[in-house]
Amino acid sequence: MSKPRVHIATDHAGMELSAHLVSHLGAQGYEVVDHGPKVYDPIDDYPSFCIRAALAVIADQEAGVDALGIVLGGSGNGEQIAANKVKGIRAALAWNLDTARLAREHNDANVIAVGGRQHSVEEATSLIEAFLTEPFSHDERHVRRIGKIAAYETTGEILD
Repeated sequence: MSKPRVHIATDHAGMELSAHLVSHLGAQGYEVVDHGPKVYDPIDDYPSFCIRAALAVIADQEAGVDALGIVLGGSGNGEQIAANKVKGIRAALAWNLDTARLAREHNDANVIAVGGRQHSVEEATSLIEAFLTEPFSHDERHVRRIGKIAAYETTGEILD
């Protein structure tokens, strides 16, 4: 089974974790694309980095490339919100192994958000590995629910 391409972005609070993940995941055979930032700036604005990573995930998926994303920050909240503004992105904030796995298994999330200040490097790495390796269940109820979210995103219509 091939591994998905991984698009990663962060803000200043997640740079150390991001550098670790680029190296760690690369050594595990993932192709990791770093969307920045490239240099530390304590007052950087994370939305552009996270949106670029999310856009790359969607572009890859539309081209038939298996791809997932990682967005990192102090809490992961703002980064998740930014990524979720991209049409087709389902970014999930993970704070334990269950939320990381369920994001993929039930929600077919294509981006994980993690707070770099909330976890040790080892914990955060475990969350991300769980997310990257957990398959979507394809259970009918989950497919149906995701379809309703996508319909609203596309048409603005709420389906009951």
